[in-house]
Amino acid sequence: MEFFNPNSNVDFMRIRRVSMIVALFLVIGSITTLATRGLNFALDFTGGTLVEVQFDREMEQPQVLEALDAAGFEGAVVQRFGTDSFAIRLPPDAGGGAPEEAAAGPASGDEAESSLDARNAALAARVVEALDATGAESTVTRSEFVGPQVGEELAQDGLLAVLVVITGIVIYIAMRFEWKFGVATVVGELHDVLVTLGIFALTGRDFDLVVLAAVLAVDGYSVNDKIVVFDRVRELFRNTTNLDPVQVVNRAVNSTLSRTIMTSLTTLLTVVALFLFGGPTLENFALVIIIGIVIGTLSTIFLSAPLLLRLGVDKQDLMPKARDEAELARRP
Repeated sequence: MEFFNPNSNVDFMRIRRVSMIVALFLVIGSITTLATRGLNFALDFTGGTLVEVQFDREMEQPQVLEALDAAGFEGAVVQRFGTDSFAIRLPPDAGGGAPEEAAAGPASGDEAESSLDARNAALAARVVEALDATGAESTVTRSEFVGPQVGEELAQDGLLAVLVVITGIVIYIAMRFEWKFGVATVVGELHDVLVTLGIFALTGRDFDLVVLAAVLAVDGYSVNDKIVVFDRVRELFRNTTNLDPVQVVNRAVNSTLSRTIMTSLTTLLTVVALFLFGGPTLENFALVIIIGIVIGTLSTIFLSAPLLLRLGVDKQDLMPKARDEAELARRP
């Protein structure tokens, strides 16, 4: 099954200068948006109150969200586990005052902890009162505050995870291919991640740990797509003698285009289903994957491949290095 003839010769590299300029503007725009608007960090990073409730009968997530919104609990995040239990995460100011301020006042030790417990209990009672509008009886099974310092640690760990992934990819590609391929791949994946984050910052959607996991998945997907094309570039360089680098890269993109389109479409079918039917918990996760697949596929063809040519890749880069016989003779 092929969407495109593998022997086609669409001249993608003819517009490589324009496509690289467009990609540069997208990156600059994304960085500007991230710097000015910033990401809308969710409770995973900002802290807040966690209230777990159990109903006396099966409930649906939209019903719980509707009852909380009607009671004025804006920004609440509802996650379902089981048929009748939900975890409700509320912003730090949901109770009419920051809990860390209550704990940082004149009281200390047991008094501060008691004050914080009293606030959590009062907030849980308000949540139960709001959920009574659903017509079902609810019971609080857990109520606690998660401070912003935990969110800061999660943000640092998330950034560290991204850096470790990128570093590992650079090392692998440098060993598996050649440094020019490694640079083109890393620039492409950084473009994909930055543009995805820029779109998220522009739309103001919540950025939580689930979205961070999706960003890492986009990073991996982007690299995989580029490696497939670059592997074909390497194969063509080694097996042909009458093609210049532009023709080699063009033929590599054309010959892998059917694979790229089919892989992207089948993955999109899954994540679009998650976006439409997965509920609020998976909506942002699926949206990041959708954006990443589209941006990653385009950047492989119109950014990473042209950048490979810009770096001056040629047949000699992939040929075995000649041994220095004189140097070998001097060895004991």
